[in-house]
Amino acid sequence: MAKEKSSRLIANNKKAYHDYFIEERYEAGIELHGTEVKSLRMGKCSIKEAFIKIDHGEVFIYGMHISPYEKGNIFNRDPLRVKKLLLHKREIARLQAQIQQKGYTLVPLQVYFKNSLIKVEIGVARGKKLYDKRQDIAKKDQKREAEREFKVNYR
Repeated sequence: MAKEKSSRLIANNKKAYHDYFIEERYEAGIELHGTEVKSLRMGKCSIKEAFIKIDHGEVFIYGMHISPYEKGNIFNRDPLRVKKLLLHKREIARLQAQIQQKGYTLVPLQVYFKNSLIKVEIGVARGKKLYDKRQDIAKKDQKREAEREFKVNYR
């Protein structure tokens, strides 16, 4: 009997889904210090303004805010420090090749626990134009209106 993998969402980046088309997704580990892990266990994380860069064959996440742990005093790190993401060399090479194409970038999509490990889901994304965003908003409005009609008719 296989073990079920438990996962708990810490932070989600809704803005990324609004601003980009997500082409591919990758799961990466993240290099953290003790008080950062404790803060993440309390759910104190934001990736709204975060972005990912590849420097010299290593992947880093910039702008990921992990609030200082309340009881961490001198052991707390800078909340916005640059954190290293852990991926295999093949994955990094594939990501590097994909973002060389015009209009592609790497964005963090969510931070979550996978068993006892903290993982970051990153996406290879292509930017949306204004008319694409308007189409998405129109589709959401139509869906919301249809659900509202269904509720009214159901009663």
